[in-house]
Amino acid sequence: MSVSSMTGFARLEGAFGDWTWAVEARSVNGRGLEVRFRGPAGFDGLERAAREAAQARLQRGQVGVSLQARRPEGAQALRIDEAAIGRYLALGAHLVASGQAAPPSLDGLLALPGVARIAESDSDAEQREALETAMAATLAGAMEALDAARRAEGRALAGVMERQLDQIEALTAAARAEAQTQPLLIKARFEKRLVELVGEAASEERIVQEAAAQAVRADVQEELDRLSGHVEAARTLLAQSGAVGRRLDFLTQEFMREANTLTSKSASAALTKIGLDLKAVIDQFREQAQNVE
Repeated sequence: MSVSSMTGFARLEGAFGDWTWAVEARSVNGRGLEVRFRGPAGFDGLERAAREAAQARLQRGQVGVSLQARRPEGAQALRIDEAAIGRYLALGAHLVASGQAAPPSLDGLLALPGVARIAESDSDAEQREALETAMAATLAGAMEALDAARRAEGRALAGVMERQLDQIEALTAAARAEAQTQPLLIKARFEKRLVELVGEAASEERIVQEAAAQAVRADVQEELDRLSGHVEAARTLLAQSGAVGRRLDFLTQEFMREANTLTSKSASAALTKIGLDLKAVIDQFREQAQNVE
């Protein structure tokens, strides 16, 4: 198994009787799982179906689901709700009387919510439940396809992140080799500085003692060991299925913490460069980790 991305797209079509529809589902990064549904008027139960389908398969991401349904014009009979028109007219009567608004036009009234409705026959009403069930099945299928698309994206994403971990591992090894020269560099630097301050009177014993103390403070072996451990932990997470994005994001913070400390303790330009290269790769790894579910 591999990680899943939070980005993906799926489209699925369906039909029932004289109805046809298309479902589009797309997702992008998100801290948690957020589902937004847009569907045809009169099918309010489909929003719940979309949410349940997403929650059954996904754990993180902002998911947008749209369902566009059509029916032949000849199969739709409109009914005018005169009571609704009366309520709208009563509400706006004082505005018309005071000259604050023009008298309403017929097309304006018909465009108001709830005025013009599709009149369903008894047979239509009987088939509504079956129609919604068919639409809900398409929603579930689209969500399944979206999950598959996110997993495919996740496999590609895992490959990129594995290569970045290889870079981090190689740079850590290079830093470990370069760090072996740190004590000698610190001793030479301290000896030169001490001689400048106190002259030739500085004893070799004092130079060695002070340089040793500074070398302890500049030791980076713990940071390098932790970096190696983080690489192993990241590879373990990438091999898992499920939502590991939050743990990967936390791990990238630990990666960066060690790289920052390594750079700050560096006593050579070469080790500093390695530390900066490490930080650059870790930042790239963090950007990819933010796409993981």
